[in-house]
Amino acid sequence: MKGIAQTFRQHRFLFTELVKRDFKKKYKRTYLGMLWSLLSPLMTLFVMRVVFTQFFGRSMEHYTIYLFCGNIVWAYFSDATNGGMSSLMDNAGIFSKINVPKYLFLFSRNVSSLINFALTFAVFLIFCVIDGVAITPLFFALIIPILCLMIFNIGMGLILSAMFIFFRDVQYLWGVFLTLLMYLSAIFYDPAQFGGMEKLFLLNPVYVYIKYFRSVVIGVGGNIPMLPSIQYHLLAVGYAVAAFLIGFLIYRKMNHKFLYYV
Repeated sequence: MKGIAQTFRQHRFLFTELVKRDFKKKYKRTYLGMLWSLLSPLMTLFVMRVVFTQFFGRSMEHYTIYLFCGNIVWAYFSDATNGGMSSLMDNAGIFSKINVPKYLFLFSRNVSSLINFALTFAVFLIFCVIDGVAITPLFFALIIPILCLMIFNIGMGLILSAMFIFFRDVQYLWGVFLTLLMYLSAIFYDPAQFGGMEKLFLLNPVYVYIKYFRSVVIGVGGNIPMLPSIQYHLLAVGYAVAAFLIGFLIYRKMNHKFLYYV
């Protein structure tokens, strides 16, 4: 960890410029620019609200916020992993000519996704006020799933970016997998309706972080907002640490081969 911290200090200017570039590149040649960070999740939320309310939200209080919790977490995960997957290939022209740590490109892409998430989160808080959800000091606990998700995204990015260099098919397989995972993340429905099978959803790390958000913001299963159990915290942290360690090991093993395949 000291080595990574020292590397960031040495390449602080490069890292800052990469974050700026990644953030600007996403909205290049668009009329609304950064506003799309806010409009895109809001439009998705609106479509889900219209389509799924009649099926899942009739008897659910604060269904809009329920959707928003799922949507905001999913959008962050999807954006960070998709961007992280292509981060090395997109910057091959730089690290093939200049000796810089390649993981800087992945980290900068994740910071860009985190900025987008922060902008959307500000709108999320406004929606909570509009929908009558009390913003209490408990909301500060949301830093836990956000940090866990950030570490999880970096870990997945390390795995995907390494695989993408050797197998270009990964981008298509990941797209299909994301679609499947989205439906298994209970974004617009309540997994409690599946009875005893609800616990199977905890095998999905994204759902674990979504449920954490909902537990703190509106409560789960009709309960008042509260912190999840210690066991739940261990599960959330465990997924993040496991993904990061696996990604780190894969990256370290394949790092010296990247230049031969880009």
